Order: sequence, then structure tokens, then C-alpha cells
Amino acid sequence: MIKGDYKIIALDMDGTLLNEDKKVSAENLAAIQAAERAGITVMFATGRGIQNVEAYIEELQLEAPIVTVNGGEVWSAPGKLHSRSILDPALIKEMHALAIEYDTWYWAYAVGDIFNKERWVEQVDSRQWLKFGYYYEDAASLLAIRTKLESWGTLEITNSHPANLELNPLGVNKASGVRQVCELLGYDMSQVIAMGDSLNDISMIREAGLGVAMGNAQDEVKALADVTTLSNEEHGVARIIEQYILS
Repeated sequence: MIKGDYKIIALDMDGTLLNEDKKVSAENLAAIQAAERAGITVMFATGRGIQNVEAYIEELQLEAPIVTVNGGEVWSAPGKLHSRSILDPALIKEMHALAIEYDTWYWAYAVGDIFNKERWVEQVDSRQWLKFGYYYEDAASLLAIRTKLESWGTLEITNSHPANLELNPLGVNKASGVRQVCELLGYDMSQVIAMGDSLNDISMIREAGLGVAMGNAQDEVKALADVTTLSNEEHGVARIIEQYILS
């Protein structure tokens, strides 16, 4: 067991803290509350936009910083924006054209709104864009899209599910967001426990003092993590808190 001077627990949400019903289990909730009583900062580091996080912040009564849209926004506390990293609208137009070409499902977070294949915006330049995403169950087409995006050299390319791609500005990821939180709180990345299940979690899992892959994580995440815990259905977050914080 790797013991350390851990001060922050950075949690992915979908596939990590949340079960398949998008709920926080009683076991995970109790462990988080116990960690907070022990003086640990428990925070979300998620691909979701803030509008899809707020209900969980209220449920868990968290007052900690938040990393949203894969690092595109960092909040020093709920309702207090610290930084925001914007995608060039020209890139949004190119990614949208690629989605049309391949006939994929797509979505995009803009400041204050979410757009997708069923509801797109004509005036792309009128918005501040945070993240673009594709979902396509045809692996060959998804790979073709990824190869094209990689050739541009301007995007951080990850996923939150094996059948999707998520795009942020190059260098903007969960690790860059958690690093900002460490600076705000006066801690180092070596004092972070980071937990996740998908490629968008790899950056923070690699940089954290303890990088944790969920039992249900993609194989590439497990290969790079320090430890693998139980799945999100088996309260893997609670298990790690019990092992490394409360024991």
C-alpha cells in the first residue's frame, strides 16, 4: 500500500463516483464525508459542464474547487470561476463539419449552454466554446475521425467512453485543472489521489501522487494507474478512501 501525505481526492464522476444509475452510493457518500472530517479536500474533476454537476455538489454538500469540461473550467469554489480555456470557433466549425461528413452523434459545451446534433447553433462565432465531442459505435469511423483530429496538432484528444472522443484546447486536461487547484490550496500534485475510468482521466492519474483506476476502467487507464480498485458498482471510491485515508 502506497501511503502518502494526501490532501486532495480528485474524483471523476461517470463510471467512477457514480453508479450506472448516475447515483452516489451510500457507501461512497459515507466515505467522502469521513475523508472531509479528516481534513481532506474532496473535489470533482469531470468532463461534465458545471450545469450537470451542481446537483451533485448540493447532494454531497461540497465546498471544494471543481474541475469541469475536462479542465476547460476551474472553479475555486461552487459558483466562483477561477479560469476558463476557450476553443477557437474556427476549430468548432471544422469539428462540426467532420461530424456531418461522418454522420456521427456530436455535442459541444459552450459557456452557459450545451448543443448537439439535434440542436446546433448557426452563429458559432457568437459563443465561447469549451469542449466538442463525438459518439460513434463504428470503431473504424471513430478512428478515422481521431486520425484527422490528431493531424491538426491543436487539440487535446481523450474520451469518457470507448465509443466517444472529447476535444479540448491542446494542453487543457484534468491534470492541468487539478494543478490549478493545488496552486490555489497550496498543495502539490504528489498530495493528490486521482480516480477515474476513461482516457480523459489518464492525465491526472499519471500526475497524482496516487493514480487510481476503477475496476471497470478502460485497459489503457489500468495500465497507467498505480492501483486498480473495485468497480463503480462496487463502491470503489469508498474502498480507496478507506485504504489510503481512513486506515
